[in-house]
Amino acid sequence: MADSARYAWLKDELASLDHAYYVLDDPKLPDIEYDKLYRELLAIEQEHPDWITSDSPSQRVSGQAGDLFSEVKHVVPMLSLNNALEDKEAEAFDKRCREGLNLSSVEYAAELKFDGLAISLRYENGLLTQAATRGDGYSGEDVTANIRTIKAIPLRLKGASHPKVLDVRGEVFMSHKDFESLNQAAISKSEKTFANPRNAAAGSLRQLDPKITAQRTLSFYAYGIGQCEPSNFVPKTHSELLDLYASWGLPVCEHRAVVQSINGLMGFYESIGALRDQLPYDIDGVVYKVNSRELQEDLGFVSRAPRFAVAHKYPAQEALTTVLGIDVQVGRTGAITPVARLSPVVVGGVTVTNATLHNEDEVRRKDVHIGDTVVVRRAGDVIPEVVSSIKEKRPSSAIAFVMPTSCPICGSHIEKPEEEAVARCSGGLFCPAQRKQALLHFAHRRAMDIDGLGEKIVDQLVDQSIVRTPADLYRLGLMALSNLDRMGEKSAENLLQAIEKSRKNTLARFIFALGIRHVGESTAKDLAKHFGQIDKLMVANEEDLLQVNDVGPVVAKSLLSFFSEAHNREVVEQLLASGIELEVETSTINPELLGKTFVLTGTLPTMSRDEAKALLEKAGAKVAGSVSAKTHYVVAGADAGSKLEKAQELGVAVIDEAQMLALLQSN
Repeated sequence: MADSARYAWLKDELASLDHAYYVLDDPKLPDIEYDKLYRELLAIEQEHPDWITSDSPSQRVSGQAGDLFSEVKHVVPMLSLNNALEDKEAEAFDKRCREGLNLSSVEYAAELKFDGLAISLRYENGLLTQAATRGDGYSGEDVTANIRTIKAIPLRLKGASHPKVLDVRGEVFMSHKDFESLNQAAISKSEKTFANPRNAAAGSLRQLDPKITAQRTLSFYAYGIGQCEPSNFVPKTHSELLDLYASWGLPVCEHRAVVQSINGLMGFYESIGALRDQLPYDIDGVVYKVNSRELQEDLGFVSRAPRFAVAHKYPAQEALTTVLGIDVQVGRTGAITPVARLSPVVVGGVTVTNATLHNEDEVRRKDVHIGDTVVVRRAGDVIPEVVSSIKEKRPSSAIAFVMPTSCPICGSHIEKPEEEAVARCSGGLFCPAQRKQALLHFAHRRAMDIDGLGEKIVDQLVDQSIVRTPADLYRLGLMALSNLDRMGEKSAENLLQAIEKSRKNTLARFIFALGIRHVGESTAKDLAKHFGQIDKLMVANEEDLLQVNDVGPVVAKSLLSFFSEAHNREVVEQLLASGIELEVETSTINPELLGKTFVLTGTLPTMSRDEAKALLEKAGAKVAGSVSAKTHYVVAGADAGSKLEKAQELGVAVIDEAQMLALLQSN
């Protein structure tokens, strides 16, 4: 037996949630949680129809006009759609339509259900005169000035023949790309970010200053019609209406179809479901409408929704759950990521027990505590994330997160530069979590240049505990390599030869191969020239490091942190003990080339571009990756492309390999 007190609470709670969602643009619950409450209310009303009053959420469209904008009355109400949360409910909709129309099969128009803000655009003789939000379905807010800033919406319809009055119904939304840009801009200004694109679109559209709306990129798709005078302008089918809209210059989504029967509906649902994660905007389902307008009129309406249409929703991509704990994970590059351990919850059809919190700053910004009730989002194959915490539900026993000071994998110190958001483990050469990345970088052709040591080989060497640090590479034997998958004896011999060849290398390449954060090829060369020996670099203090060309406080701190870890020093000593011989490249500066900028393009006849670059830099020249007005020479080989064209446009001198060698020899 239903409880009347529970029913009264549901009415009040849903009204409060509606106000937060539609008026304040501040949703308090994920859609799936709202739907649970709404369905509970409907079940009670079905059991006790005498309890239903006009203020029940079931008797009106959610939302109401706010006080910030003038009110607009909708001549034709903007009603909501009933939801089908399961396939059997979509099947029931088709059955009701067939039975209500006395047809064996019904033709439907199928389209997307956008996650944005419903809008009515009023055109008079083809000219946009007014725009209003849905509000409570019968009256909304006048947002004409803000709508006019959306470039996707035409101020005047194309063509010469238009109805005297036309109310175009559609959705204003924000794409994923524009949403990310908006939040990044807010973060850079230390401003509040938006929780999701729908929230961002609603907040942008309801600005009192249209100039603010104009600065935010909003999009629009038309999908329905309200008042139309004269009525003979309205096509006989919904699909023809959207085609007509498109011919008038109104944006209409390309993902739509005319289908037959429930099989057609389910086919559309499944095909869009497969595309959903690739769409550049959010949808939470698809919409089915009886295609014939005449048949739509025959089916009519219930109190809050049309009988001829339904929204078939996909599994929720947001849900509520509890944070059981917050751990940290160590990534391949040493990045420390806080991860929330969750009470298991189904999100988007998948049971989620962990969700990323990205970094320490995000934990603070979202104010997530252990014990909090949180909103969790999952989109396709993207790692689930904690979107926000619901502070109203925070228990007194909740515990704030504290970032550990040492790596949970190897015990090395965790460092977080002031100018960066990500904290990192400093045990680069030693930390098991970073082994594969460290080995691949060490073997890179611009580092120790170990040809044949690729990702698949490194994966096996690490996974089978054959190699733990770069020093172990120089202890490998033929048998260990031959036993690896897809590694024959000849391939193993070639790899061993490449490893052996790498023993004789330059100090600059060796320093770069260590993978010290902020130390690139150029900095490694400067360090090698300045210190001459790796031992001197390892014991250098900050003052010593700052004497090196182009080494500033950030690079100096990174070097000090790296060599302060005993693990890293031990690996370097093991590498040196394995027979690695390091030479410092002597500089043969050519005064004619000192400070000149070269760009290399195409295939050179006798050397690689890396070899040419090394020769030029040894002579004091600079080698850039792109052509500009400041470029002195472009060295072009066979199949040179856009860089050669750019040089010709700018009048930059173009030379071949032989001319480059002549320049190098001139002194």
